[in-house]
Amino acid sequence: MLTRGRQVVGTLLVLVVLIFYGRNLVGQWSELLALKATVHPNWGLFALSGAVVFVSYAVLIETWRQTVIAWGEHISWRDATRIWFVSNLGKYVPGGIWQIGAMGVMAQEKGVTPTAAVGSSLVVNLVNLLAGCIVTVIAGGRALGGAGFLPLSILAAITALATPWILPWGARIVRRLSGRDFPEPHVPVTAVFAALIGCSIAWVLYGVAFRMLAISLFGSASGTTASYIAVFTLAYVIGYAVLFAPAGIGVREASLTNFLFLAHLEVGASAALLVIVSRLWLTILEAAPGMLYLVAGRIARSARSTTPHIDPSNGP
Repeated sequence: MLTRGRQVVGTLLVLVVLIFYGRNLVGQWSELLALKATVHPNWGLFALSGAVVFVSYAVLIETWRQTVIAWGEHISWRDATRIWFVSNLGKYVPGGIWQIGAMGVMAQEKGVTPTAAVGSSLVVNLVNLLAGCIVTVIAGGRALGGAGFLPLSILAAITALATPWILPWGARIVRRLSGRDFPEPHVPVTAVFAALIGCSIAWVLYGVAFRMLAISLFGSASGTTASYIAVFTLAYVIGYAVLFAPAGIGVREASLTNFLFLAHLEVGASAALLVIVSRLWLTILEAAPGMLYLVAGRIARSARSTTPHIDPSNGP
C-alpha cells in the first residue's frame, strides 16, 4: 500500500512538472513556429553529435566493467554492453532504483557475484552524480552561480572519496525500498577512482555533443564548450536525482531551459527548441539499443524453443 502511495505521489509530481513546462511551451508556440522557418539543420553535424554521445556510452560501459573487475570479477565487453543498454530502460520507470536493480540482476546471470553486481551498479550511479557536480563547477560554475558553486564542488569531491564507506549505508536503503535482499558491498577504493574518472569523461562528452547539436540547429553556438558542458551536466544531474520523474522528464527540460538563460546561451524559442530536440535525440540514442537487445533476445529464445530436439541415441 505504501509503495502504491509513493507511485501515485510520484506520478502527480511528474504531471505538475510537465504541466508547468508545457505552459511555457504554449506561451512560446508562435515564436517556435517562426523559428522553424529560419532553422536549417546541418544533418551531418547532427549525426556527429549522436556519435559523440555513443562514445560517452562506451566510456560509461567500460567504466562499469572496470568497476566490476575491481571487485575481482570478470564480465565481457559484449555482455556489459547488453546489460548497460537494457538496464538503462529502467530509468524510464518512476522510482529510480529499477536501473540499478536490473543491472545487478543481469550481471549475476552472467556469473558475477551478488556483491560485485549490486555494488558496482551502486558505485557507478552514485559516483556519476558526484562527477557531474564536479564537472559542472569546473566547466562553468562561475557562469551559472559564481562562488556559490564552490561548496557544491567540495561536497561532491568529499562524498566521492567517502563512497567506500557510504555505499553499505546506501545498499541498506535500496534493500528497504525494493524489498530485495541485496548484500552490503565493500567497495574497493580503486573502483571509486576508476568510476570517477570515467564518469567525468562521459559528462564532458555529453556536453560537447550538446554544443554540436546547438550548432547543427542554429549554425553557431552562443558560448564556449565549457559553458554548454556545465548547463547540460547540471540539468541532467538534477533530472537524474529527482527519483519521482522517470528519466528526469520535465525536470531536466525545465532546468536546462533556465540554465541556458543564466549562462547567456539560448533564450526563448531557441532554448525551447534546443531542449526539446536534445531530449528526443538522447531518448532515441539511449532507448533504441536497449529495445533492440530485448527484441533480439526474444527472437533468439523463440528460435531455441521451436527448434526440434534430436536424440542422438535414435539413429536413422
